[in-house]
Formats: sequence, C-alpha cells, structure tokens
Amino acid sequence: MSDSPRLEHDPDQPRRVLASGDWRLQHAGEIEPLFDRLLADAGELDASEVTGLDAAGALLLIRAAERLSIDAGTIDLRESHRPLLELVVNALQRDQTPETEPSPLWREWLGGIGRLTASAGGNLRLAVGFLGLALARLIVTLPRPSQWRVTATVFHMQQAGLNALPLTALLSFLIGAVVAYLGATVLRDFGAELFVVDLITYSFLREFGVLLTAILLAGRTASAFTAQIGTMKSREEIDAMRTLGLDPIVLLVLPRLIALVIMLPILSLLATISGFAGGLAVSVLSLGLEPEMFLARMHDAVTIEHYLVGLLKAPLFAATIALIGCLEGFKVAGTAQSVGERTTSAVVQSITLVIVIDAFAAVFFMEMGW
Repeated sequence: MSDSPRLEHDPDQPRRVLASGDWRLQHAGEIEPLFDRLLADAGELDASEVTGLDAAGALLLIRAAERLSIDAGTIDLRESHRPLLELVVNALQRDQTPETEPSPLWREWLGGIGRLTASAGGNLRLAVGFLGLALARLIVTLPRPSQWRVTATVFHMQQAGLNALPLTALLSFLIGAVVAYLGATVLRDFGAELFVVDLITYSFLREFGVLLTAILLAGRTASAFTAQIGTMKSREEIDAMRTLGLDPIVLLVLPRLIALVIMLPILSLLATISGFAGGLAVSVLSLGLEPEMFLARMHDAVTIEHYLVGLLKAPLFAATIALIGCLEGFKVAGTAQSVGERTTSAVVQSITLVIVIDAFAAVFFMEMGW
C-alpha cells in the first residue's frame, strides 16, 4: 500500500516545507486540503521524499510552490521525477496567453483594410474560377440534349422571372413617376417641361430599366439560389449527387444560369415600359401634357442604339447574379448560421457587382460615343 501524501513545515526550519509520500492522481483529494496548512512566503520546498509522482501530482507541487511564492524550478526533487515536473511546467507556460500591448488604432485600421482587400481578391478569384467551370460544363452539355435540364430551367424561369414581374413593374412605375417629378421641378423654371420625356426615355432605356431589374433580382433571386443550394449542401444532398455520378454544376447551376440569362432581358423590357407608364402618368396629371404629345416626343427620342446599350448589359448582370448566388450556396458549411451568412453575402456581392459593372459600362459606352 502506498504512503499517504504529506505536506508540512519543517519544525526546525519554518521557512522550509517538506513534501513526502505518494503524490499521484488517486491521492489528489488528500493533497489539496494540505494546502491550508501552508504559510505564504516560504523559502524552500523539499519534495525529495516524494515516493510516487505523476502529472497530476506534479501539477499539485507547482500549485503548492505558487502558494508559497516559490519558483517551481527550485523545488528539490528526485532526479527521476525532475523531467516530469519540467514537462508540466513547460505545458503550463505554453497555455498561458502572453499579455501584449494594444495595437495603435491606425494599425488596426490598416490591418482591417488589408484583410478586406485580401478577402475581396480571394472572392473575385474564386468567382472567376467558378465562371470558367460553369462555362466549361455548359459547352460540354450543349451538344448533348439528353443532359439538358429543360424542366428545371423552365421552373426557375417562372420562379425568377414571371413571379418577379409584378414587383418589378410596380417599382419601375414608381421610379418613372419620381424621375418625372424631379425632372419637372428643374425644367419648369426654364419652360422646358416637354424635355421630361427625353429624361425618362434616356434614363430607362439606358440605365434604370435593366439596373432596377438586376438589383431586384440580386436581392430576390440570388438569395433564393444561395439558400436552396446551401440547404441541399447542409443535408448532404450534393454529396449524394456526386456519389451517384451526377454533376452538381449541370444539375443545379446551369438551369439557374440559363433561366436568369433568358428572363432578365425580358423583365428589363417590361420594367422599361412600366417606367414609361409612370412618367406618362405624371406628365399627363401633373404637367398637363397630352398623351399624344408625350408619345410623339418619346418616339422622336427613342433610338435602337439607346435600347441596345441597356439590353447588352442584361445578360452580364444575369450571369453575375446567378453565379454569385450559386457559388455562395456551395460555400455553406452545413449549419443554419452559415446558410444565413452566405445568403447575406450573396445579396451584398450581387448588388455591389451589378452597380460596379453598370458604372464601368456607362463610362465605356460614353467614351465609345454610343
């Protein structure tokens, strides 16, 4: 039977503490009450009479040394027990978090900018790679009608296009009315209310028709794509597809991409018509213009060039929204929180990229004289 652990002050030298007996895990409950007998600021801890020692006992010796304000490295110990004590001391030192001075505010600010820049660069590189993968799958699939997902494509055309039509038409009508009011407020001072028709025509044909539709779909459709694919990934349905030899890009991404590329130009045209209707309503009811005069002036201002400038951006916006929505869905880590984070990221990235692309396109077409 092993010796009971003991911890007491040396009667001859009160500043010297003696530890003896078996200091192992099974006696930990007996050792801890012995600490109450110790006096602080002892000068020496002699554990040479300790007969048994394990990691738990070494940790208790270190705690006793701390209570006595003694450095654990100065504990008098048998040579066979010394390596174990040093190992425990080193482990405790690694676990302690070093205190560091707070970084200056400017350094934190620059660090945040650097992290955001690196993250944006990584996301852009990943998006370009995902675009290349989707285009490669599309090129391989086109000559093989048996792999076309017609039903899925038509379904997403209805979900992303037809179901969004009422909201798109309403918003465009109201924006057209607002543009007409603002234009009339400025032009009335010059007696040029008639040119409100030109303002509405140019703005909706070139910018507002396609841009409003793209922003609406970025918030409505990109989030839906991310949530759908993210939920499938969290349920391991995508892994099941790969196990069955099916390509998730062909099954999930291409139908959504094709549906959005087809429907966004159509929705843009209908949004433009709704914007014209809103401008017509304000012009007739507020400015006193006759409908025939409005339509005649619009006929003179409208050219196929202005319409094509807006229409050319629609497929690019559609591809951006669809790919970002699907890519963020594939990034879901498998939790409900991850689905929410990826959905938010998809909406923010889609709207941002749509506006950035539109700004570059506007500068390009202006410099080209179109």
